[in-house]
Amino acid sequence: MDARSIIAVVRDGQGLTTEAAAWFAAGLASGEVSDAQAGAFAMAVFLKGIGTEGRVGLTRAMRDSGQVLDWDLAGPVIDKHSTGGIGDSVSLLLAPALAACGVYVPMISGRGLGHTGGTLDKMEAIPGYRALPGVEALKKVVAEVGCAIVGATDEIAPADKRLYGIRDISGTVESIDLITASILSKKLAAGLDGLVLDVKVGSGAFMARMEDAEALARSLVATANGAGCRCSALISDMSQSLGHSAGNALEVLEVMETLTGSAVNEALWDVTAALGGEALVLAGKAETMDDGAAMIDHALETGRAAEVFGKMVAALGGPLDFVERYPDRLPSAPVLVPVPAPRAGFVTRVDARALGEAVVRLGGGRLVGTDRIIPSVGLSGLAVIGEEMDPGEPLALVHATTADRAEAAVAAVRAAYGLSAEMPEEPPLIHGRIGPEDV
Repeated sequence: MDARSIIAVVRDGQGLTTEAAAWFAAGLASGEVSDAQAGAFAMAVFLKGIGTEGRVGLTRAMRDSGQVLDWDLAGPVIDKHSTGGIGDSVSLLLAPALAACGVYVPMISGRGLGHTGGTLDKMEAIPGYRALPGVEALKKVVAEVGCAIVGATDEIAPADKRLYGIRDISGTVESIDLITASILSKKLAAGLDGLVLDVKVGSGAFMARMEDAEALARSLVATANGAGCRCSALISDMSQSLGHSAGNALEVLEVMETLTGSAVNEALWDVTAALGGEALVLAGKAETMDDGAAMIDHALETGRAAEVFGKMVAALGGPLDFVERYPDRLPSAPVLVPVPAPRAGFVTRVDARALGEAVVRLGGGRLVGTDRIIPSVGLSGLAVIGEEMDPGEPLALVHATTADRAEAAVAAVRAAYGLSAEMPEEPPLIHGRIGPEDV
């Protein structure tokens, strides 16, 4: 068996056998499969698909390409994953909130992919934070603090680590087969008792159409449960930025304001509570989603989640006083430029993907795999659908390193918004749920 023959079979629409998936994943991890071959494989999968057998086989093979964690803890081990969006910093709220509810959360996350932000890039905006501490440090922090937000090192699903980067630069990010295998290989390697998924739909999501988002949710839920991990998914809205900010340090700032109660973002809070409620049901900590959501609300309201977040940051090398001094600890951009509304009207449309791409071009994401993130740049004060604007009133505030980059971002953000004299219907935050019984 060799890479060339496996790629040819997938290219010709004949799927991926369990044996071929195991060989290719091992080759990705060992380096026997070249970057060119990995890119060709990703494109073949993107264009032809690999079927249910191939999806499950690739997921398990990438999981088994590295270490699979085993836990001996006093409570269930649960995680959450989002398929990616704009201003989506829910993970930073949810991990400590779940830990405050007696659940252990080894949140193995990824970096920005395409136009979407990455949880690891956000955490690395915190000075000193070690997002790649290794498996032993991960296990120690989870046991002592209750949660750890880290990246997959060479010890965790190394085959996925290679393929993840290849997808970003080869135009194959949107493949349901590859998304499923990528997400679940890392998650299943973490030795989870349960997993809740946040599948995004809308202009800022990889799945802009509801039917595609539902297909992805069903693929993820079916594959995870088939592999022995209790799993359900919520389909949430990404027709606009979830938070009022998009950009790494800016999103951390918004999270800290919500955790500490100084400026609560209700949309972030509500999606966090909904996902947390689902996770606590999977964990056996709550009878219903509503009961679980109330437990998450309590963890946030009482400051217990903020306390856990501070302990996690300190345990992973960040400032000991981060919760108390976060405005001083986070980097800020030197150039701030508002985006004036061209006319009066209600915000009726937001091209959230365009907002994400504007952040990437400011330096907040990667155009190629070797690009370095500038954590301070991005957008804040983003206007939302249904908001009434006066002429010249800011649609957003651009945070940039240079005036030229700021000017380009202003033009991109203005073009991303549609205004009308008629007030639109605001989109729901949660569109639906896919559980084990639905697949």
